[in-house]
Amino acid sequence: MRKITFKLITRLSTKYIENGIILILILFSYGIIGSYFIMGLNLVDSIYYAIITMATVGYGDYTPTTGIQKLFATTLALGGVALLAYVFNVILTNFQERMGLFSRGAKKMKAIQNMDSYYILCGYGRVGKVVYKELNRRQQNIVIFEKNEELCEDFEESTSSIILNKDATEDDLIAKLAGKKCKSVIISTGDDVTNLFIVLTIRETNPDAWIVSRVSKLENFSRLRKAGADKLVSPEIIGGKDLYLESAKPHLLRLTVQHTPEEILDEFKVISKYDCTLENIDYHIPGIETPLSRDIKTMHMEDGKRYQNYLKENEEAMAALKNLYRSVNNIHSHWISGPNRNTLNELVKELEKQETIIGKNLTDKEIAEITKKEIERE
Repeated sequence: MRKITFKLITRLSTKYIENGIILILILFSYGIIGSYFIMGLNLVDSIYYAIITMATVGYGDYTPTTGIQKLFATTLALGGVALLAYVFNVILTNFQERMGLFSRGAKKMKAIQNMDSYYILCGYGRVGKVVYKELNRRQQNIVIFEKNEELCEDFEESTSSIILNKDATEDDLIAKLAGKKCKSVIISTGDDVTNLFIVLTIRETNPDAWIVSRVSKLENFSRLRKAGADKLVSPEIIGGKDLYLESAKPHLLRLTVQHTPEEILDEFKVISKYDCTLENIDYHIPGIETPLSRDIKTMHMEDGKRYQNYLKENEEAMAALKNLYRSVNNIHSHWISGPNRNTLNELVKELEKQETIIGKNLTDKEIAEITKKEIERE
């Protein structure tokens, strides 16, 4: 209720000032016309009489005598008193509003100064609200820049969450806050140009700041990267990937297997043979439910041969891969997409002839139980 009241006062005060000026001009015109025709004064004296009567000065040099003159003078004086009270009230209201804004702004800056560290979030729209929930869930301090006050009506501020209704592209405050105490700047507005200006504003004075920016158009990736963004994220691209994976689920297989690094190429020959795509690989550390994931997204045999040659030419890479396989007891899962379910079934049958298949479409929890048994067996 307090926010709504403040919002109404802020909007209405400007309207009242404009209306006040119009009413003063109308009353002044009324006073001049009435003085000229009712009081019988010339134009200069009419202006003079209208002003002193409206201001309730009343020098007495012109005194109304008839009833119509007295009625005119009374209405002009009452109108002047009412307008003076009105204008004074508007000025006082605006002063109180400005003092309130100054006081709230000072309190917010004090709260930010008291934070040991914080994240800066630019934009509290559809994506920004999701980012805020994730940060808040992890009990992080957050400073939000959002110029649209309507988006912030339901936001509840606290000592760890401060919102500043400022335009980050026009206010240098964001550059000052993106210093040593700032863990990261997250830019989540939907406008790439706005994001670019914010990145430039911050990077100009904070070369070490870690900046993560949202980007909507593919052609703007390089621009934001050159401007100084450390990481770029496209919700549109991520959303498209999720839509594809959901649509491919009837033809998507998670195959948990156990084999050595030397058998990688033989395995990939089978995957390529059936025109399937190796989407990614999950490496299952014994006893840990969440796996290490690695994106692959390849279906061409040339990619498999190229990787095999790379391992042969780089002993360190081969040694690192063997250490990884050793740490997971050679157990890992392949996410494989194919043209249809029958093709995937044929692929599994052929793979069973050359490697150990632990299971199909197992959950991380089920695989963690299997890896625990591997540890106990050792």
